Amino acid sequence: MSYVRLDNVTKRYGDIYAARDISLAIEEGEFFCLVGPSGSGKTTMLRLIAGFVRPTAGSISIAGRRMEHQPPYKRDVGIVFQNYALFPHMTVRENIAFGLRVRHLEEDAIEERIGQMLALVRLPGFEDRRPDELSGGQQQRVALVRALVTEPRVLLLDEPLGALDKKLRTQMQVELKEIQREVGITTLFVTHDQEEALSLSDRIGVIDEGEIVQLGSPSEVYERPTNTFVADFLGQSNFFEGEISELLPEEVIVATRSGTVLHALSRPGLSVGQQVTLAVRPEKIRLTPDEVLADNLLEGTVAHVTYLGNSTSYVVDSRSEGSMIVSEQNVLTASTFSAGMEIVMTWDKDSCFVVQSGGGADETHRHDLPSS
Repeated sequence: MSYVRLDNVTKRYGDIYAARDISLAIEEGEFFCLVGPSGSGKTTMLRLIAGFVRPTAGSISIAGRRMEHQPPYKRDVGIVFQNYALFPHMTVRENIAFGLRVRHLEEDAIEERIGQMLALVRLPGFEDRRPDELSGGQQQRVALVRALVTEPRVLLLDEPLGALDKKLRTQMQVELKEIQREVGITTLFVTHDQEEALSLSDRIGVIDEGEIVQLGSPSEVYERPTNTFVADFLGQSNFFEGEISELLPEEVIVATRSGTVLHALSRPGLSVGQQVTLAVRPEKIRLTPDEVLADNLLEGTVAHVTYLGNSTSYVVDSRSEGSMIVSEQNVLTASTFSAGMEIVMTWDKDSCFVVQSGGGADETHRHDLPSS
């Protein structure tokens, strides 16, 4: 039985849907990330589970108990917000002890629990500091243990790392995952940061306009997105639109109106003559100065080069399919390709996949069928 379950949950404000007929099951001990752009409904989902808002329709259960009509304090969830919401006039000890004292625990038990939690996040000795005497990462740790100290059934995290700089945020992602694994708590993490969702989660739900448009493991959602929104929101993609000219057991051959023939990984439900959208990730494309044997090949001119330290990003004007983005890892030396160079782009058919059209695609990198 799923530990957190939503069945056909809808939340409507007038004519606006913040959540639309969502069904979702989160397993016990799972680290589940809900990712989507601003205004997509991800925070509403967290607030529905926490009990801060009630659904217009549908049911919510935690550990098998219906919760949609229960107040927040009866749902046994711990919550960490982006701004941490620590009490500024209280010490670290007092912040952590607050929920325990509300539950009328003995002082000795409270002190023992505080010591255990501070050891968990490597903050022993910080008991008497106030929040303004802590770094952002330390405040985040205190907020986390305050949420965990009462041993809730579920941990809800609303973009808790968003206020940290990139280096600290990456460090805290590792620590957060380790703590979640050690405690074993069922966790829902809400974020708009795609890399954060991919690195932290056991499973990802991608949400757009109040609907979950894809569920799966990080690798499933990234490597095989179901539609153009997911393909372009989680990372970047180059899109091509065309018509299926041939179907093989594991391969689909697509012809664009410009005459380009592309080979892609097949999937169920396709038919010859069908109009489809193909996608390929920038890092799956290889650049070479000369033509080589490959599943897919396009000639082009390097228009722009951006050095990013661990990788180099290229904008390439292909001769037949418009502008494309290519990303190459910097393994030994800096880029050998510069603006104005004539190059060849190649990629494997297994790296090219069919996606449903609709929502979210960056038109700069969408290669539409030209009008006839």
